[in-house]
Amino acid sequence: MRRSTLAAFFVLASYAVLLPSCAWDGHFDILGYTTQPNYDTCYKTVRVPIFKTRVNLMATTIPGLEQDLTEAIIKEMQLKTPYKINQDNADTELTGTIVGFTKALLNYTQFNTVREAETTLIVELVWRDLRTGKILTRRSRRPGQPLPADPRQPIFPDDLAAGPMGGRDIISQPGSNPVQIPSTPRMPTTGDIGPGSNEVAIIDPVTRERAVPVTVRSVGHFRPELGESISTSLQQNIDRMAVQIVSVMEKGW
Repeated sequence: MRRSTLAAFFVLASYAVLLPSCAWDGHFDILGYTTQPNYDTCYKTVRVPIFKTRVNLMATTIPGLEQDLTEAIIKEMQLKTPYKINQDNADTELTGTIVGFTKALLNYTQFNTVREAETTLIVELVWRDLRTGKILTRRSRRPGQPLPADPRQPIFPDDLAAGPMGGRDIISQPGSNPVQIPSTPRMPTTGDIGPGSNEVAIIDPVTRERAVPVTVRSVGHFRPELGESISTSLQQNIDRMAVQIVSVMEKGW
């Protein structure tokens, strides 16, 4: 009887320790460790359009590279993140562009043929909140680097804010001369990157400039003597790139 009472006491004590650390969403925080995911749960859905490409793949003809990479990213996201893929009405959008694909020969055989080669795939990535326009893939700060300043708020409304010449006339008092207060030019949210380009630039609402993408690289190898080909290396590039892109979406520690 005494042993059963002591065991029940320890069970109740353990529950008493764990219950206060139980968060409202069902996750536990114990001694600095948590069961919460490594991703920001304030976002629920992600839209992933097919990635674009800017390079001329001279190494080999790779039909459907953009589709294969996008499909691998979606599968990796569904496997490791709490986000749902929604291509119509999503909270966030993940866009990417293939900007480089190279093949380098590392070793030759005695007959001057390829013994080992390396392929590198380079992708520029931007993840943003479609509700506020906030860029979620920001570059990490160096130690000691200050945080970016908050955007300045205009003193006047948009129609009365100071700006370039050509604004509207405002009469402060009856009978006085009108005073011209120019209006602030509105910053476009999207725009063409260059003449004749169908690609649309993403504007950072904080800096009012074009969003700086995050560059992600993946490396693959193939050895023809072992029955491997450049397709083997390319599949490694796609799989490793999908893992790295999903890792970029993790929240900071």
